[in-house]
Amino acid sequence: MNDLTINGTLVWYYFICKREVWLMAHNIIPDQDDPNIDLGRFIHENSYSREKKELSLGNVKLDILNKREGRLLIGEVKKSSKYLESAKMQLSYYLLELKRHGLEGTGILMFPKERKRIEIKLDDELIEKLEEIERDILRICYEPFPQKPKKINFCNKCGYREFCWA
Repeated sequence: MNDLTINGTLVWYYFICKREVWLMAHNIIPDQDDPNIDLGRFIHENSYSREKKELSLGNVKLDILNKREGRLLIGEVKKSSKYLESAKMQLSYYLLELKRHGLEGTGILMFPKERKRIEIKLDDELIEKLEEIERDILRICYEPFPQKPKKINFCNKCGYREFCWA
């Protein structure tokens, strides 16, 4: 495996399924025809159409980047708040990457189907936690094999379900 760069997707899945982190890091792509992936793609492409979308900054892709009242706002669109911790940490990771590039910002988690928004601010405690997560993601990814599959609630909606359970 070549040098790995951590991205927000790996941070997101770190809190859901560590096996999925390994699979993604090794370019094993989930079923792109999975209806849940299609729904997520549809919501991403059709929500908040007036906002700027998908800006790449190094190894991260930001859904929405905006400036309001002199503040840099980073938006992350999710189809549900069910996995709030994952979403919060993914957006926090984006804020950390901005900080590493000399930019300060605030994050907004957006759940269009729920008409819900949650503000995220980066602090020292969160930075320390994210740096720990980065190290653990690297440890997982450099393992020779993925972890064995474990049945969790997310499995029913996962694009890898056939890969893990067939």
